[in-house]
Amino acid sequence: MDFTTCLQEQRRLHASMQPQDVIKLCYQAARGAEHLLADTTRARAYFDQEYAATPANASLPLFENISDNVARVNIAAWKAADLPAEWLFRMFVRTASVPMGGMTLLEQYIAEASAIVSDLPGWDETLAAWRAAGMPAVHHSEAYRAGEHPAYRIVNGRFRCILPLLQRLNDQPDVRVIAIDGRAASGKTTKAALLSEMLEAPVIHMDDFFLTPALRTPERLSQPGGNVHYERFAEEVLPGLHSGEDLSYRIFDCGQMDYAGGQHIPAAPIRIVEGSYAHHPALGNYADLRVFSTVDAMTQMGRILLRNGAKMAEMFRTRWIPMEEKYFAHFDIPEKADLHL
Repeated sequence: MDFTTCLQEQRRLHASMQPQDVIKLCYQAARGAEHLLADTTRARAYFDQEYAATPANASLPLFENISDNVARVNIAAWKAADLPAEWLFRMFVRTASVPMGGMTLLEQYIAEASAIVSDLPGWDETLAAWRAAGMPAVHHSEAYRAGEHPAYRIVNGRFRCILPLLQRLNDQPDVRVIAIDGRAASGKTTKAALLSEMLEAPVIHMDDFFLTPALRTPERLSQPGGNVHYERFAEEVLPGLHSGEDLSYRIFDCGQMDYAGGQHIPAAPIRIVEGSYAHHPALGNYADLRVFSTVDAMTQMGRILLRNGAKMAEMFRTRWIPMEEKYFAHFDIPEKADLHL
């Protein structure tokens, strides 16, 4: 969602917006909340205080997009959804810890805003005064505070894609192993990484279990789901996956076509397995929660072309994607998943 659309939506949702609030929106959309995390201890104390003082309100949206990659999460809606406060604070910290756009992006958003908020009394004067002050971060206006009662945290908008999964985990506190399978370029690795940040859970990548050259026979590759070394996964990972103890496995490097060191997975109450063939029946029913990540064909090829280039995109189109789809269809992988993202 582009910034102009987000601003128009914010004006629709929040009738109390003043010029100062538009500037704040531009600043947050461009630069996130990095200015709020100079002291994590103080930030946590303030968060806990605000969280406790904010009543739950299910009528508010949980996420409000303010740019294509930044959102405000309403504390009242988060509480109404009965989600852990710790998760929201982690989202905020992870977002604030990563540098976002600079002054160029801020100027772009200010220009876009100027084109559509000229009807706001005092816009030109407020903007000029803000520029003269050095374009600092600003607070909400008194009118906005009185009319909207804002209580939110700025987070990376990508966290929105794992919200259904977080809600499911909150309802199933006994989950210890999450397996994310799905289509190429559907965001499996991204979703696993975001979830890992929320749960402080290590990730095991199925890409580390590609077949060795000796196993890449026509017979093996003709099997649905044969394009993964599920025997080695079963031998090196499965025995220790549910124990919560440390485990290690070898990494197969497709660039070298050989094993390239090992991967240590530290002790943790929750583990995440992500990648194509993570739900292979040969691995048994090892996952407490099976997630299927999907994407439409046009978006899929667009992402692969951007990520891998034209030559590899053709390889995906003619070889890897058909192999995946054969596996999905043969074993009813999407139908057997507990959750689709």
